[in-house]
Amino acid sequence: MTEYNDKQLEILKAAEILFASEGFDGTSIRSIAKAAKVNIAMISYYFGSKEKMLEALIIYRTSDMRMQLDIISKEDLTPSEKVDRLIDLYISRINKNKCMYQILHFELSTKKRIMDMKAFTDVKRQNMEAFTKIINEGQEQGIFRKDVNINLIPPTIMGTLVHFQMNRSFFEAHLGINTDEAYENYIENELTIHIKQTIKALLVHEN
Repeated sequence: MTEYNDKQLEILKAAEILFASEGFDGTSIRSIAKAAKVNIAMISYYFGSKEKMLEALIIYRTSDMRMQLDIISKEDLTPSEKVDRLIDLYISRINKNKCMYQILHFELSTKKRIMDMKAFTDVKRQNMEAFTKIINEGQEQGIFRKDVNINLIPPTIMGTLVHFQMNRSFFEAHLGINTDEAYENYIENELTIHIKQTIKALLVHEN
């Protein structure tokens, strides 16, 4: 995981808020500097360009996922319990870092940014390896099916949550959710249970 000093973190967090609210193209280095209370030269010194700052932000927000996956894989839990922990981890990270995933979704879907994303690709590959290890454990014990497409499980988890978030106003009206607290509780309970049931249905042998 890349280490950043306090000043770099202040810059990245200011940039994250502005990128999410104003868009990458609508955010200037000057506005980031003002929000972070630093001068423009400092941003140039630390990150070089706005594109490199975006890349650094993505890596900062995603690079510790491997460590958390490794911790889960080594815990004294059944494979099914580990999968539940995995789902809790994915949901909590996406929910906690809404701004980051909003930015990430836009940048990767539009392909507007010309960035060297090898570091980000490496993070995703390492995360997938850790995830696969946990699923393989269940397969070796005969608990999980061997014909499951492991590569599609993380996007199934994340896609369900992201869709729910992107259509928040519809679901709030449809489900009668009136407060932020009620919305967060729905994600932590009903939506999380639904995702766990869906993933278990994909993994576990049919009776």
